[in-house]
Amino acid sequence: MRVGLMSVAIGALLLPACSPSPAPVTEAPPPVAAAPAFDAANPPALVETHFEIAGDRVNGIVYLANGAGPHPTVVLLHGFPGNERNLDLAQDMRREGFNVLFFHYRGAWGSEGEYSLPHVIEDVAGATAYLRANAAALRVDPARILLVGHSMGGFAALQGGARDPAIKCVAGIAPAEMGAIATQLEQSPEGAAGFAAYADQLDMLEGLDGREFVADILANRDTYDLAKLAPQMVGKSILIVLGDKDTDIPNPMAMTAAYKATKGVKVSGVELSGDHSFSWSRKDLSDTVTDWAKGCAGSP
Repeated sequence: MRVGLMSVAIGALLLPACSPSPAPVTEAPPPVAAAPAFDAANPPALVETHFEIAGDRVNGIVYLANGAGPHPTVVLLHGFPGNERNLDLAQDMRREGFNVLFFHYRGAWGSEGEYSLPHVIEDVAGATAYLRANAAALRVDPARILLVGHSMGGFAALQGGARDPAIKCVAGIAPAEMGAIATQLEQSPEGAAGFAAYADQLDMLEGLDGREFVADILANRDTYDLAKLAPQMVGKSILIVLGDKDTDIPNPMAMTAAYKATKGVKVSGVELSGDHSFSWSRKDLSDTVTDWAKGCAGSP
């Protein structure tokens, strides 16, 4: 604490001889939060891995949580084409005790095979099968595997969850509602041609033909319609996160409404301030997903 100028002047008048100035008072630094206990035998780690789906090598990484576990484990699914990988969520969820598997679909970013929506859906099942087969080595609790996906990955997570009765927790972050997108493509030939041209220039997606991609979406609109998956979601907990300034996802509320109207489906709908990638609300996004995961899968 600094002594005021007036106090110094009065002290000089009252004391005939110099006296030592009082020692400055310093505030103690705030206590440092204790780091979580480190399990030297089962430390947190980043494991490069690969597994096969229909004979094609799929590349991935596993974020292993600290401790022997077994840990609830998230399959983190990226979008189309996968520029935003949401690995900040992987780090945050691992810190909270979750393992996280991130991988590239067949034909995407160096994984073998050809990219297509049917393959994307099948690859979710391939990833969960890999985790179950390697549960002991990866410290995975096979009864607590969660699917979390963004954009096309949200589509994949919901499609994969609907097909796997053992999956009880599914989160779609700005999920691509392909049924509604099919309607848009049908109503706008120019938009469909532009989307096909965009797909054709995505060199990181092997074997993708834009016109065939659009044709597949139109031909399978009912299968790809996420709202129509509601009966297959009974007994599951579903998180849908939307951005209030997201202009990329058509009619997302119809899907949420269909799930809420289906008895036995537990739905949490959350709207955050954000664009399609939640560019300025990443912490809010991570906290939302992590808190939901803890509530769904139980404390790690």
